Amino acid sequence: MRPVVDGVLETALYVSDLDRSAGFYEEMFGFPVIHSENDRMRALSVAGRQVLLLFRVGGSTEGAESPSGKIPPHDGQGRLHLAFAVAENQLQSWREWLHDKDIAIESEVDCGGRSLYFRDPDGHLLELISPGCWPIY
Repeated sequence: MRPVVDGVLETALYVSDLDRSAGFYEEMFGFPVIHSENDRMRALSVAGRQVLLLFRVGGSTEGAESPSGKIPPHDGQGRLHLAFAVAENQLQSWREWLHDKDIAIESEVDCGGRSLYFRDPDGHLLELISPGCWPIY
């Protein structure tokens, strides 16, 4: 019998400036930093249920020693995509918030739910998505 997965707990982005990116996600979304490792990474809490890991590009290619054991090497490059779940009735507030922060909405899509697309400081594509686009949300 296949073991059960409870969900996605961590998602990682690779960024050029950890402090700038952590500041962006904290200011934009209210994600507090819950763990920091020098110039290698920042961990942010997403709604108290998930973790957004920000790694400095090239900062984890050797892996890392931790009190619990060695974290294997990893790295990434290029502009990635993340979608954050939001309620339909919050989309207009998000439009206004993004406008007030001088963040351009790159695209809006109606796929049964609605999506707003914009970029973070490293060019990663961020999406705010309301229920209806996927059969599971």
